[in-house]
Amino acid sequence: MDVYKKNKRKSIIAWTFAFILAIFYLVVSFLPFVFMVLNSFKEKFEMLTKGVFQLPDTFYWSNYSEVLKGGFANYFKNSVIVLVVSLLLLLFISACASYPLARFKFKLAQPIYALIVACMSIPVHITLIPVFKMSKNTGLYDSIWALVGPYIAFAVPVSVFILTSFMQEIPREIEESAEIDGCGKIQMFFSMILPLSKPGLATLAIYNGVNMWNEFSFANTLTQSAENRTLPLAIWEFQGQYSMNTPMIMAVLTLTLLPMIIMFIIFQDKLVKGMTAGAVKG
Repeated sequence: MDVYKKNKRKSIIAWTFAFILAIFYLVVSFLPFVFMVLNSFKEKFEMLTKGVFQLPDTFYWSNYSEVLKGGFANYFKNSVIVLVVSLLLLLFISACASYPLARFKFKLAQPIYALIVACMSIPVHITLIPVFKMSKNTGLYDSIWALVGPYIAFAVPVSVFILTSFMQEIPREIEESAEIDGCGKIQMFFSMILPLSKPGLATLAIYNGVNMWNEFSFANTLTQSAENRTLPLAIWEFQGQYSMNTPMIMAVLTLTLLPMIIMFIIFQDKLVKGMTAGAVKG
């Protein structure tokens, strides 16, 4: 009985401590978002004369209308195009690479896998000059298509690493049954392995999508004209344009963050399934 009470006391203390940490993390994460949204509805000097977390006297929607009139839509369109094209190609390439590494047995499987994983350690910034020269030589410089290649190349290693582990957990009995029915490897990949890998692919889409949406270094290096730049550069340029108008900058940040929040809300269940899939065998 004493042991039961002692264990119960320890469990209550542990859960209480975890709950306090969760609340603290929620506050730390949510306060910057509240600060950003509240101040995006204030007038130019209102946040300087009143508390930054105080509700605005009137919701000043002109900040958003001015931002949208200032070319924000073009930056948004470029980001969406680059994100969609890059993600589709990335997921297909990663799935095609992960399938043989996870399901086939051949001598070079481990060396190839180790080489791909080793590429995760390559810093992005040391490749800026070579990628810039390559873009100039291929005629892709100062176009949104110059961003697709680097985005895919630097996301492939971690994507293959995650997706290979995910595909290894798919029961081999499924493939054996399909082979008995005369299903080939290519047909099996598209009709069975890919559908079963949807949670893992959704996890990679969200993880890499956020990184691509917020990427700044390649976008700044490989594009020059305003019509070919993406949202991270829009924030930079709007900051220079509205340097004395902080609420306007908050409006730009809110509009930039909103698509990622919506995407996470829609796919959060798939993200959790992808992160926990394969954790328990049976």
